[in-house]
Amino acid sequence: MSYVLSLSCPDRPGIVFAVSGLLASRECNILESQQYGDPSTGRFFLRVQFTSDLPLEELQTLFAPIATDFAFDWHLSDAATRMKVLMMVSREGHCLNDLLFRVRSGLLDIDVVAVVSNHPDMRPLTQSYGIDYHHLPMSMGKAAQEAEVVTLVQHYRADLVVLARYMQILSDDLCAKLQGRVINIHHSFLPSFKGAKPYHQAHARGVKLIGATAHYVTPDLDEGPIIEQEVARVDHTHSPEDLRRVGRDMECLALARAVRWHAEHRVVLNGDKTVVFR
Repeated sequence: MSYVLSLSCPDRPGIVFAVSGLLASRECNILESQQYGDPSTGRFFLRVQFTSDLPLEELQTLFAPIATDFAFDWHLSDAATRMKVLMMVSREGHCLNDLLFRVRSGLLDIDVVAVVSNHPDMRPLTQSYGIDYHHLPMSMGKAAQEAEVVTLVQHYRADLVVLARYMQILSDDLCAKLQGRVINIHHSFLPSFKGAKPYHQAHARGVKLIGATAHYVTPDLDEGPIIEQEVARVDHTHSPEDLRRVGRDMECLALARAVRWHAEHRVVLNGDKTVVFR
């Protein structure tokens, strides 16, 4: 069986030796190992993928003592277990469609357990993939609507929530309940071009570079730890609609990479930033 260990801890000598030594003592075979020590925060980050004949629970017990000794913030998982993902969308379906197609094509190893929307528009697309669709309109009240979202996350045992162009701001309470488990995508004009019609604003300023940012959701709007960004060069010949079209492609690419890296346990939080072991 293949496992993935990811961790962060205060940087000090002996971390890699302790982890690799334990794995070697139990005849585990390391398939991939990546590490990074951040001099600005004094923290160390490690991701190790390895094979072992031991069950997950026994490995977790074996790692517990060194995790305590080195103050690990750690996670050990079965690499074959696909992450359960609940997606949220409003009326623009390009990111949702891209992710669903990648899953069906075997390009993204996750299980999409359900789609939630504040509009009914994406129901036909979602159901064409055989996935449950839940229409939760904002007319039911924000608190009640978000309570239903939490209920669905628990019902489907979702490991991750993906805001695939979900055009509602999550409350501080929901952000706290799903901390580290929600990924959002937005145009990278923020914070320079906030509000309505950001591509029209960018066109009016004559931007030369556009793109998208995928990040974890926090109570600070669109300022959570960044996982991935994608950019494209544009020029004076591009209309606002051209910018919007190119921007949609960038959104799909950045979001798909962020979801894949999170699902493969390649993203480790580093304060307000992330360490991504690609």
